[in-house]
Formats: sequence, C-alpha cells, structure tokens
Amino acid sequence: MIGAEQGVFRALADPTRRQILMHLSTGDMTIAEVSNRFEVTRAAIKKHLVILEEGKLISVHTQGRERINKLEPLGLKSATEWLNYFNRFWDDKLDNLKSAIEDHEDTNKENY
Repeated sequence: MIGAEQGVFRALADPTRRQILMHLSTGDMTIAEVSNRFEVTRAAIKKHLVILEEGKLISVHTQGRERINKLEPLGLKSATEWLNYFNRFWDDKLDNLKSAIEDHEDTNKENY
C-alpha cells in the first residue's frame, strides 16, 4: 500500500475521526466547534484533526485567531478506489457462485 492510502486508512480507522468527518460534512468548523460535539478533551480532538489533515481528508486554514477545518472529499478518492476494487472482486465471486448454484439446480431438475 502506498503512503497516501496508508494515511487515509489510518485516519479512517478511528470511529471518532469518522464522526468528525461526518460533522465536517455539514460545514467548516473551528476546533472548538468540533470539540463541543464530543465528550473528550479539546487536545484529543486536535490530535484527531491532525491525523485527518495528514490523511488529506481535511484542510485547515487560519481565519484571525481561529483554525478552520474543512472536509476534503477528494481525500477519500484513494480509499474509495481501493474499496471499489474489492467490490468488483466480490461481485465477480458472487456471480460465479450464483451461476454454479443455478447450474446445480438445473441438473437436479433434469434428474427427476
């Protein structure tokens, strides 16, 4: 797995970070606004935000004294592509299984 994908999957591995992404999908937020949605310390949320930024799932810009966090949906592209490969893999396997079952059923019908 290449580095960029590794950062994305590291960021997505934690349920709190996934929840943060869901919140940011509704709009940009400061660290305080994100922190207010969780029962953990602001420092813990800041660490989660750093990992999300390293994974390129969010971007951060400064506005006055505030750091504004913004969802970067294109950051999910590498994870989506990786998962889509396995969707296609399983679709093919399940189609083959379905065909084998149907062939078996047809053979059994002919024997009766």
